[in-house]
Amino acid sequence: MTAAKPAKSLVVLPTYNERENIEPILSAILAQSADIDVLVVDDNSPDGTGQIVDHLARAEPRLHVLHRSEKRGLGTAYIGGFCWALERDYEYIFEMDADFSHDPADLLRLRGVLLSGEADASVGSRWVAGGGTRNWSFLRTFISRGGSVYARLILGVPVKDLTSGFKCFSRRVLERLDLQTVGSNGYAFQVEMNFRCHRQGFRVAEVPITFVDRRVGKSKMGSHIVTEAMLVVLKLRLRELLGWRSQSETPPSAAKYSKIP
Repeated sequence: MTAAKPAKSLVVLPTYNERENIEPILSAILAQSADIDVLVVDDNSPDGTGQIVDHLARAEPRLHVLHRSEKRGLGTAYIGGFCWALERDYEYIFEMDADFSHDPADLLRLRGVLLSGEADASVGSRWVAGGGTRNWSFLRTFISRGGSVYARLILGVPVKDLTSGFKCFSRRVLERLDLQTVGSNGYAFQVEMNFRCHRQGFRVAEVPITFVDRRVGKSKMGSHIVTEAMLVVLKLRLRELLGWRSQSETPPSAAKYSKIP
């Protein structure tokens, strides 16, 4: 009796000016498991990140590139990557940063709670026991943690780290979330995806991670990203109060959330 073939997984990796990080992060991701592929979504990086990935992909069949003509935001990059994955035979789809703030070694832990049947999606969480940050200022910690508390209280989504950008989704989750109607970017995108999972009643597990400030380059977080997130939270809540329903969505059921060691 032969062992079951592992379900194929895809890491969606948006990039913009990541030439210093891109080769080592791709090597680290691909080293985690032979059934994990990577899709780099590059927004026409002026530093040539996309061309570097093109060169690497010629020798690595598990590496793919989606070129976009201009910088259009993190949320649209992830949506483009998710749709690309759904057009192919991937069962588990990750999202993560390209700057080593997310540790590739945590990928299998995020996927593991889906493979075991404990959850439908997972979040790499900084704000549960065992999680945390490294090299962060007090202000950045306050903004990130405070933003999650603000969104959780207004939207009623029981995820402690609503703004985390390190996630794993099962295919059936993304098929149900009406991706083409997601219009948020930055932190707001992460909040909206958690909110949509909650509306659908999917089980979301928070897996503790340590978020490390980027090794090379400048952080892309700005005040406009924080402002957008706050406004999107209010918009989502208003739609909820007005009885908004996307055509492909069903009324929310009792979603379950858990902390996974």
